[in-house]
Amino acid sequence: MLNSDMTPSRLDMARFEQPLAGRRVLIIVENLPLPFDRRVWHECCTLRAAGADVAVICPTGRGYESLYEELEGVHIYRHPLPLDASGALGYAAEYAVALYHELRLAVKVARRHGFDTVHACNPPDLIFLVALPFKLAGKRFLFDHHDINPELYEAKFGRRGFFWRLMLLFERLTFRAADVVISTNESYRDIALDRGGIAAQDVFVVRSGPDLHRLRVSAPEARWRKGRAHMVGYVGVMGDQEGLDLLLQAARQMILDEGCDVQFVLVGGGPALRGLRSMAADLGIADHVTFTGRVPDAALFSVLSSADVCVNPDRVNAMNDKSTMNKVLEYMAFGKAMVQFDLKEGRFSAGRASLYARANDTADLADKISWLLEHPQQAREMGVFGRQRVENELSWDHQVDTLIAAYQRLEAKKPGRKRTASKA
Repeated sequence: MLNSDMTPSRLDMARFEQPLAGRRVLIIVENLPLPFDRRVWHECCTLRAAGADVAVICPTGRGYESLYEELEGVHIYRHPLPLDASGALGYAAEYAVALYHELRLAVKVARRHGFDTVHACNPPDLIFLVALPFKLAGKRFLFDHHDINPELYEAKFGRRGFFWRLMLLFERLTFRAADVVISTNESYRDIALDRGGIAAQDVFVVRSGPDLHRLRVSAPEARWRKGRAHMVGYVGVMGDQEGLDLLLQAARQMILDEGCDVQFVLVGGGPALRGLRSMAADLGIADHVTFTGRVPDAALFSVLSSADVCVNPDRVNAMNDKSTMNKVLEYMAFGKAMVQFDLKEGRFSAGRASLYARANDTADLADKISWLLEHPQQAREMGVFGRQRVENELSWDHQVDTLIAAYQRLEAKKPGRKRTASKA
């Protein structure tokens, strides 16, 4: 597809040049099915466009129950997982089952298709155990660093201790096994260099940019507003660490204390969804909050197209401060101004497309959302800035060359040759 100036996209150039022709890649992702995991699916399609053969191992999920299918030339092998785990024993069982299926299916892929590279997408930091037998046989191992699990553990449970140290150990072992590392932002790159001891030339920043050819901006739909004057949108996981309880408290202030005529539309599924619905009812704002659950892309795009402003309520903690949130980039792709707490990577991504509330301060979050709703011209200008930033710097097409460069670096390295001296 051509850009608006009729120049070929980077993906078009990859299709033409075929820089990875002859490469055979096995991608393992444990927490989401394909093609639902957008980042990994973008990687799959990019590697295919560049000439590589690609197979993927991932879990099943709602709407993705088939144990095997081929989509756009990508071979997808899925396996079941236990229901949402909780507690140490639950997570141990989930990881053990996942590792069993990943190893079983990796052997199957090796026999059916063959592969020269194992591309592991965390969480958790255990997939290196599946890669090790193949690495010993001469295959290369690429670590695609999606989540910083020690910080995630601390954010989720509010403490360190034995399991936190265990997360650090698994992370360290994954880095030590990796021939090349892909980081989702500069903060994760610093972790690869410092905690991981990876040489700078072996770390590549590939951001989770939206595919602007896939996202469809549509005319606003009045049904989402339920007759309200304003609408605030949220898209993302409904989990305990996403700060949605803070958003509901801010919504209560706006609706009950300030009389704001606003509808909040929250798109996504997750383990905290039921509790959040109950919380909205307890706060007396259930009629002003729509929980859609997980919806098809068309509905998600409709919500984002219809919202006046969007919100990212992720708490300020070490995990969120260093992580790039996909929803922030999606809001920008739809030209929406947003409000979020002041997080390092959130501010890097959004810049002037966002207002920044004080850390975990629900009153300030409410005030800034209200201000944006009351100043639509400024909100439009912020949205235009965000859209242009995605178009010019952050969309997936800007990540294509770096992903290919990571694979070319992998090819240039002899199996087993690694890094500078580890700082671990």
